Amino acid sequence: MSTTSSPAPATAGSPAVPGPVASHEAIRLQLRSWPEVEAYLERCKGVIVPLGSTEQHGPTGAIGTDALTAEAVALEVGRRTGVLVTPAQAFGMAEHHLAFPGTISLQPATLLAVLHDVVLSLARHGFQRIFVINGHGGNIATARAAFAQAYGTAAARGLPHATELRCRLANWFMAGPVMRQARELYGDREGHHATPSEIALTLHLEPSLIALQRPLPEAAPAGPIHGPEDFRRRHPDGRMGSDPFLATAAHGAAILDQAASALTADLEAFLSDGEPAD
Repeated sequence: MSTTSSPAPATAGSPAVPGPVASHEAIRLQLRSWPEVEAYLERCKGVIVPLGSTEQHGPTGAIGTDALTAEAVALEVGRRTGVLVTPAQAFGMAEHHLAFPGTISLQPATLLAVLHDVVLSLARHGFQRIFVINGHGGNIATARAAFAQAYGTAAARGLPHATELRCRLANWFMAGPVMRQARELYGDREGHHATPSEIALTLHLEPSLIALQRPLPEAAPAGPIHGPEDFRRRHPDGRMGSDPFLATAAHGAAILDQAASALTADLEAFLSDGEPAD
């Protein structure tokens, strides 16, 4: 892989940061050959896994919002650090959105098994720091459970460096700078689902979505939900207290930069000392 610098090989077991690269293509795992990955592992033990969801985002938001945003943030963090980025896992735990057409959900046990197997596959090759950039709140509990199970499986299988394996869940939308910017831009109209901050990022990534935006009636406030039918009854258009019409592509570009900056710092710290892990 070509980078803008030529980092020295890492010492044994060190998950060093390779350094910035010129393009997103340089760090996309699916565009590398296996010998390139093998050579990469001689200098870096880290990898980024984008995790999203395919679910409704109100009447004007893209169903792929959570996957699109997670992948975009992951690729930008990868570009800034030189750390490889796997293909995005676009299906998450979205059971509560299934009353809205187009939603595709994995049950918690299925998502747990998928993430467990992804981590074990990467660990088998020598990756020791798995940095999951997540775009969907419904994935959080299951992802952490998957990490815990993966640690046990790695040890039971006697994988080399099993005791050094660490996983970290980074929810881009919960990064401090992103949340502060959302409050400054949208105040309490940010809401809790189909938020203008996430919609803004999709408008920046996919300009065709701009044409879908329009003023919407006041959204139902956020509250407890008990399954997909209850969700649709309480939130008929899929939004939870949000006003996505406030979003702009320019906002999205700024939010992407804030998210990538915050998560780049988190990843560099994670690779330097391996803590904290989930």
